[in-house]
Amino acid sequence: MLNSGKGGLGVIRSFLAWLQTSLGKGPEEYDPSWSEALLGSLNFWGLLEGTHLISLMLFAGVMLVIDLRLMGVALRTIPNSIITRRLLPLVLGGFAIMVITGAALFFAKPLDYYHNIWFRLKLGLIVLAGLNILWFHLVLHRHQDQWDALERPPTAVRLSGLASLTVWLLVIITGRFIAYSWYECGKPQSAFINLVQACATSEKGAVAIEVAYP
Repeated sequence: MLNSGKGGLGVIRSFLAWLQTSLGKGPEEYDPSWSEALLGSLNFWGLLEGTHLISLMLFAGVMLVIDLRLMGVALRTIPNSIITRRLLPLVLGGFAIMVITGAALFFAKPLDYYHNIWFRLKLGLIVLAGLNILWFHLVLHRHQDQWDALERPPTAVRLSGLASLTVWLLVIITGRFIAYSWYECGKPQSAFINLVQACATSEKGAVAIEVAYP
């Protein structure tokens, strides 16, 4: 029998299971839920995936320019405020579309993503990126008038730019790895991987390497 988990994690998984298999399901036995219908819609799914990737490229490309300027590597003669002011609408627009399409993709198979180590790493990295943004705007941005036009901003500003560039690059990499089934639950995995992915609560279960290969 499937172990539904304990505490908050069990509640989260139960909610995701309802989201995937029950929400919007018709009265007939083989009527799909909204999540299953979205996943089975080849054209719309492809449109969502393509839009997500395009918005990601827009967001990442613009952030690259902003981060390189903060690091004092590119566009050094242009004040940071001018670059940010002109590119901010593209950043916000790309991010908004990326979040909306990403949420729709997650809705199509929430349990698969929930038990995917790359998806969990990606979420953790996004949290780190958010903390870096908060640090920049709450601490560093307050003194922007002192370093705005400098070709080489202060060390803290350059570190923030480097952190942003590194974390968003890792977000892209982990997001790409989500599609691969290297660490899929139900396959022989180390105890660490099974724990991080909460495989014991999945339908495929947790299979230890030493059990599969005695």
